[in-house]
Amino acid sequence: MRLFVAVHPSPEAAGELAAVVAPLRALPGAERLRWTAEDGWHLTLAFLGSVPDDQLPALREGLSQAAAGYQAHRLRLAGGGHFGDRVLWVGLAGQTWALRSLARAVTQLAGEVLGVEEEFSYHPHLTLARTGRGGHPGREERAALRAAAEQLVEFQGVEWPVTEFQLMRSDLGSGRSRYTVVDRWLLRSEEGEWSE
Repeated sequence: MRLFVAVHPSPEAAGELAAVVAPLRALPGAERLRWTAEDGWHLTLAFLGSVPDDQLPALREGLSQAAAGYQAHRLRLAGGGHFGDRVLWVGLAGQTWALRSLARAVTQLAGEVLGVEEEFSYHPHLTLARTGRGGHPGREERAALRAAAEQLVEFQGVEWPVTEFQLMRSDLGSGRSRYTVVDRWLLRSEEGEWSE
């Protein structure tokens, strides 16, 4: 199974983002971008790749232990940009340090369980669109990507509590990837207010 660990925005945060993204899809050249489906929006903590079934129990146990070590925290979707000429994303604000810490723990744990050493590099974001597969994106695609990113710079979404993370399966097929929740773990409840 192709697996990754993720956090999902709240329905309210996703709905607000959908309203902001709708006009971006109408920008000149935006029809050439591959837009991610709203029901698949997520914040990846760690991509695990293909995981053999016999390693799932140890992975689940480790993720359960990781969840017990972290408190719920608060995030908001905010700002945006692009990675080169390939990916349009919306960023995060709020207790991003808590998300980074959780991502580091999940990545380290997954590496131990799966026997893979991976250097930790994390830029928390939610992918909104990609340019076409293979080759170099055309001028219209690049212009649409940049124009959409400029429209996102001032975006400040609603705050939501991150109370859990999920182990997700990614099924690749013709068209877009399909994501399925394999398991989920609750984070410890918030104890008072956190400050950045």
